[in-house]
Amino acid sequence: MRDLFENVSSEHATEAARRAVRPKLRRRIYSAATAAPSADGFAVQLDDKLARTPAGRLLAAPVLPLAQAIAAEWGAQRESIDPARMPLTRLANAIIDGVHDQPGAVAAEVEKYLASDLVCYRASSPLGLAERQARYWDPLLDWADKALGAHFATGDGVVYVAQQETALAAARAAIPTDPWRLGAAHVVTTLTGSALIALALARGRLTAEEAWQAAHVDEDWNMEQWGRDEMALERRAFRFAELCAAATVLGLLQPAGG
Repeated sequence: MRDLFENVSSEHATEAARRAVRPKLRRRIYSAATAAPSADGFAVQLDDKLARTPAGRLLAAPVLPLAQAIAAEWGAQRESIDPARMPLTRLANAIIDGVHDQPGAVAAEVEKYLASDLVCYRASSPLGLAERQARYWDPLLDWADKALGAHFATGDGVVYVAQQETALAAARAAIPTDPWRLGAAHVVTTLTGSALIALALARGRLTAEEAWQAAHVDEDWNMEQWGRDEMALERRAFRFAELCAAATVLGLLQPAGG
């Protein structure tokens, strides 16, 4: 019985701590969220006012479907506006306020991952994990070789694998230059630990779900062996929503020819 009360008290303390660190949410004061033409493409409009980013810039997307998808997040809010439930809006804010001003620095961050990409580092054991990595990651390396002209080497464990400059240059050339697609690719890269997964998603080689599975081969294996942690699953769901938002941007802004 004592253990039960201790567990309940611990759960209450954890929930209280979560509430304490939650930011104070703004109250929803608009009735409708729509997308309207603007000088920057299509802006999110809240009743008769245009929405703004944290830096005070117009919250606008280059194409109508993307602006409508962002507006839908605002329309789905209830009494309060919860940014944690608006991954596409958060991404749009980051792109408008950040990526537009320094695309070179953002592209350089993606490039760094190419030199030590997740899919190039393999487990030698257990055999089941090694086979699963090969099943998910070998097709990606084959795609990079054939579609991008980038042949990447693999190695066992965490020992650094030096990639040929020709491979790095070929993959580097595939990084999107448009600020919106670049920002989305950067998000996928940092979420997955793989620039190659991000490029495959950007080129339509992977779906969001496939990219997520490829990025979490090791984590999924460990959960199967040791069980699942509720808080870890909550964080994972939050990150998956961010990846899906990035995939939405990449899909709606897919250039002609892929």
